[in-house]
Amino acid sequence: MRILITNDDGINAPGLKVLTDIAHEIAGPEGEVWTVAPAFEQSGVGHCISYTHPTMIAQLSERRFAAEGSPADCVIAGLYDVMQDARPDVVLSGINRGNNAGENALYSGTIGGAMEAALQGIPAIAMSQYYGPDNKDLDNPFEAAATHGVSVVRRLLEKAPWDEADYRLFYNVNFPALPAASVKGTQATTQGFRPNTRFTAEAQISPTGRRFLWIRGGAQHEMTAPGTDVAANLNGYISVTPMRADLTDYAVMDQLTEALG
Repeated sequence: MRILITNDDGINAPGLKVLTDIAHEIAGPEGEVWTVAPAFEQSGVGHCISYTHPTMIAQLSERRFAAEGSPADCVIAGLYDVMQDARPDVVLSGINRGNNAGENALYSGTIGGAMEAALQGIPAIAMSQYYGPDNKDLDNPFEAAATHGVSVVRRLLEKAPWDEADYRLFYNVNFPALPAASVKGTQATTQGFRPNTRFTAEAQISPTGRRFLWIRGGAQHEMTAPGTDVAANLNGYISVTPMRADLTDYAVMDQLTEALG
């Protein structure tokens, strides 16, 4: 198996090292793991692509590349430059430092990388590690992902639905903020919504008198509805959410057609 991995925390992020170990385990001794990851942190860039300027790419070692772009840029670089002679069988994106559950999924560069792979016709899985008081001070805060990641990826690749639709299915996996031994299991979930969590802006004045805005996130342990990703994670479970890039709300199409006459 040939696997392409990327992330949004950058080429030197500890979560990417965890993902590299998972990918090698999945690929097997005869497989290949290729890395194309952002040269610098790209958190929160979503599915952004560097359409208006070129992306510099540098080879750091065998099958390991850094690109000055977003995770989606890195996937495109992997498919059309680094691995152009033999495409990967799957793209893995992560492991993100922090959750990409609930509304975070809409901003996530980690999910943006997986989404781009799906749009390019490649099976893709995004993975993120929730942070909280029960794991942030562990020797390895990614312990839950490191321990359970191989099993989750294998089950998805071997047993989960995959398709060849125009907007292909991909998966968003979030590991709870727990030591590995405390994880209760894995649940199929929908995307949740934290009702009291919003991104906001806070103004600060620099020492030189200039005014800057800092974007601030909201509370990440706000509970969501039963059966959703955040609820599963806060209750000690790994969440697996099937996703597509199609943003159409099909449930209101008949009502909209009637309204438009």
